[in-house]
Parts: sequence; C-alpha cells; structure tokens
Amino acid sequence: MKYDIEFRGSYALLKIFIGPGESAKVEPGAMVYMKGPVEVQTSTGGVWKALKRAILGGESFFMNTYVSHGNGEVGVAPELPGDIDVVPLNQTLFVQSTSFLASDTSVDIDVSFGGFKSFFSGEGIFLLKLQGYGDVAISSFGGIKLIELQPGEQMTIDTGHVVAFDGSVNYSVRTFGGLKSTIFGGEGLVCTFTGPGRVYIQTRNYPAFVEWIKSLVPRETGSR
Repeated sequence: MKYDIEFRGSYALLKIFIGPGESAKVEPGAMVYMKGPVEVQTSTGGVWKALKRAILGGESFFMNTYVSHGNGEVGVAPELPGDIDVVPLNQTLFVQSTSFLASDTSVDIDVSFGGFKSFFSGEGIFLLKLQGYGDVAISSFGGIKLIELQPGEQMTIDTGHVVAFDGSVNYSVRTFGGLKSTIFGGEGLVCTFTGPGRVYIQTRNYPAFVEWIKSLVPRETGSR
C-alpha cells in the first residue's frame, strides 16, 4: 500500500495509491474521494468475525475493500479531528476501535477481550486485534505520538489517550492513585505498559471531550 498523508495535525487526510490488481481495506464511512478505475467491494470478512466486530468492538458489520483495475487513488479520513499514521504491522497490533482507518488486505481484523477494566477511550472492554504483515493506517484524536518501550521498560498512560500497541507489550489497567484521586483528582483509569514494543498515544482525550460537551448542554428541570 503506497500512501501519502496531507494536512498532518488536526485534519489529516490519507491518500492511498493502488496500482493494477492491488487493493486496500478501508473502514466504512472513511472514504472522502476516489479516482481512477477503482471498484468497491463490500463484505463481512467472515460472519462470525463481523458479528464480533459489530457487537463487541463497536465496528461496522461490513468492511469495504477498494480494488483498482489500473492506477487508482482513494482518499480517506477519520470521523474525529486529528492525525494519521501508517504503522508497519509485524504479527499483532491492538487498536482501539475508533482509531482503525485502513490496511493492506493481508491484515486480518478480529476482536480481542481486554479485561474487565480495559475500556480504552470509553469503547468498552474489547479491542481490535490486527494480525499479519503489512501496513495499517491508524488515526488519533489530536496529535499522535509513538513511544518505543525497551524490554522491561514501563510507562503509565491514561486509557483515554491510548491509540494502539504491539502484541509484544504487556499491559495492566488500574484506577489512578487511590479512591480520592480517582473521584476528585480528575483522572480515571490508567494503563501501565511494559516493553518491548511500540505504544501509540493521542494528545487529546475523546471521552473527556464528550463529557465536556455534555456539561455545556442545558439540562431539563422538569418545570415549564
């Protein structure tokens, strides 16, 4: 998958260039434009996996594959304002569901149980599990930053800022500090990652942003 990223930062756009006979897997609803002899094929990728993606991972039941019969181009962008990065996949990558954008068709997409406290970015307790070899395009809310952890090296990250991490990375989720810190300190759940491997984080917290928007909406008192 050849690509180019324009407008990096808050409003990134991913351009995917696909030659004759090549194809790319794209998140439904992410297409901005396409040009050239490009055909869109919609499939489930397996009914059981599609059901898990839809029910457990909050993803679409279907997946779009763009197949080019010549030299084609597809422009894609995420729903949230933020950056895009293309990650070389080597075996396994875990991604929060709102951050998957596109991938090579050789990449298998499944859902993985993350534990009873592992609700990254408020998306529940399941993560997308990408396996295989190829390129994966991920998006962030705000800027995206790569952290490379060495063997045994640890880092604690607010769960609302986690985008993706390698399958080689161990992680555990806990509350931030004690009960007082969790309730009054403005922090919720944090995740401690232990290397080796890559961890991708985002500079803005989507669930916190949603809660802030809710706080601005007038509440009905029941009286007229």
